[in-house]
Amino acid sequence: MNLVIVDNHPLVRKGLASILVQEKEFEKIHEASGVEEGMNLIIRQKPDIAMIDISLGKEDGLQIVERGKTMVFDTKFIILTSAIKQEEFWRAEKIGVDGYILKKAFAEDLLYAIRLIKRGKKYYDPDILEYKLMQKKNNAIYQLTPREKDVFNQLSKGLSNMEIAKQLYISEHTVKKHVSNILSKLNLAHRTQAVIFALNINKCG
Repeated sequence: MNLVIVDNHPLVRKGLASILVQEKEFEKIHEASGVEEGMNLIIRQKPDIAMIDISLGKEDGLQIVERGKTMVFDTKFIILTSAIKQEEFWRAEKIGVDGYILKKAFAEDLLYAIRLIKRGKKYYDPDILEYKLMQKKNNAIYQLTPREKDVFNQLSKGLSNMEIAKQLYISEHTVKKHVSNILSKLNLAHRTQAVIFALNINKCG
């Protein structure tokens, strides 16, 4: 397997290379420190995997992925990051990165990710998956109308339709209609899932 590592910190590059070089399947490991150097190296070597730090000093590592994705060769792109930032994450998603890994990941997780991505799969660090899930859930909440949010808040307490109706001074029939809309918008099967959904949001938010 042929790899390119793009990171503006020499110690990080050397650390990653020292992990990978111990595995026989990694035949060639090339290093670059910036966007242009990394891009030229990728064009020249056409690696199986390019591992790119999202923050290359004052440069943007995602530029390499954007440009690389327009080319013919089959390089897979893994983004490395020290912290999850919403704007960067959604940009990476839109561009279509093949992997997104936190730098604090264990060596075995990194190796697993590379091998998985080489087979055509995608890999997200578990912390990033949790972040992605919560973003999706929070976005779903925004779809609710103000009244549906009121009902959802009461529903999350485990109240029955009759109890919710009394709390909000509306009819039980109206509550039932709101609950049905809530479950549909949040893609939930039943009200118990809505309670769990709300608990997860409160826990992670």
